[in-house]
Amino acid sequence: MSKSEFIVIGAGLAGAAAAWQLAERGHAVTVLERTTPANSQGSSHGSARIFRYAYPSPLYTSLVQRAKRGWDALEAASGRQLITPTGAVDFGEVRSPARIARVLEDAGIDHELLSRDAARERFPQIAFDTDVLYHPGAGVLDAITTVETMLALAEATGNAVVHPNWEVSGIERRGAGFEVRSTDGTIVTGAKVIVAAGGWLPHLLADLALPSAFLESFPTLEVRQEQAFHLPWRDADAAGNSYPAWPSFIHKRSEFETYGLPGGRDAGFHGQKLAQFNGGPTLPSALDQDGQIRPEMRERIIRYAEEFLPGAIPEPYAETTCLFTNAPNEDFLIDKAEGIVVVSACSGHGGKFAPLLGEFAADLATGAGTVPSEFRVAAFASGKASIAEFDGAKV
Repeated sequence: MSKSEFIVIGAGLAGAAAAWQLAERGHAVTVLERTTPANSQGSSHGSARIFRYAYPSPLYTSLVQRAKRGWDALEAASGRQLITPTGAVDFGEVRSPARIARVLEDAGIDHELLSRDAARERFPQIAFDTDVLYHPGAGVLDAITTVETMLALAEATGNAVVHPNWEVSGIERRGAGFEVRSTDGTIVTGAKVIVAAGGWLPHLLADLALPSAFLESFPTLEVRQEQAFHLPWRDADAAGNSYPAWPSFIHKRSEFETYGLPGGRDAGFHGQKLAQFNGGPTLPSALDQDGQIRPEMRERIIRYAEEFLPGAIPEPYAETTCLFTNAPNEDFLIDKAEGIVVVSACSGHGGKFAPLLGEFAADLATGAGTVPSEFRVAAFASGKASIAEFDGAKV
């Protein structure tokens, strides 16, 4: 049996960020990961997630600005570049570029509204069907390197230890603290627990020693096995020297929402990562994933590329799945109850907020701060969790 001040369950982006924040503040932290940090069965694997400021919600845009300060601090502390600048474009009749532009204007974020023709001239690889919002401050973040970096910095303080291949079976209250059990009988004890289990949360929820009133108010989470495809760029040379000539994009139509971004290592630096937002099959929890690509989704993405991406060859050369864990209305769910902090769900767009999610978790666990009321369980229970005019997109 080992003892720690704080126990973090899950070593994805949110869990690693929480461990980093706590360790930097001088707290003893134990991180428990069921396999390996940022493994391919979760939501934080791979090298390509969208970093963007473009939200129709002023709240989320302001939180990205706060998160960016955390990214800057993380890059400075590690000496690693974790976000590659690419710029981003938003378009589609449902996306409403003009509405997002007003939010960015109020936040003081550099952006342009382009006509469809002007956007096609600047970005001929994309066949825009509406006016376009462009903001140059967007980029692509390296998820797995970010997780590795945050955990390494946490361990370097001497305050954190990471246990891979440690599958949690449940939590029990012991006096003023907690006892976390593994499936093999190993026990870790601590004063506070942070649960950042992503798609495994629905499976674990009943065994986390949470108060019954909290559980009764907890919203139903939807786990999806998303499907992502890498398409080669037509103008990329053999060395992939076009990277990252493409911007990331979000295209939202009444039919469905699509997002794309330069694939980084995930695509050998010569292709675009493309997916339908919340297009994958729903699962009871992460335990039920099969990692299989659905042929109908592949065909849908190919048809989309043929229509809207003249700069890409509509023949996927790599495919992958990734879990989204969605709270109602695509909001975040971050709350605490009697010594346990829950940081999930991030609803498919949490990657860009990683340093801030860690700050929120650490603040709740230590009592140093709070989180927006919209992310608390009570907001979902009262039906007030929805952010006005919010429409999320994968990170």
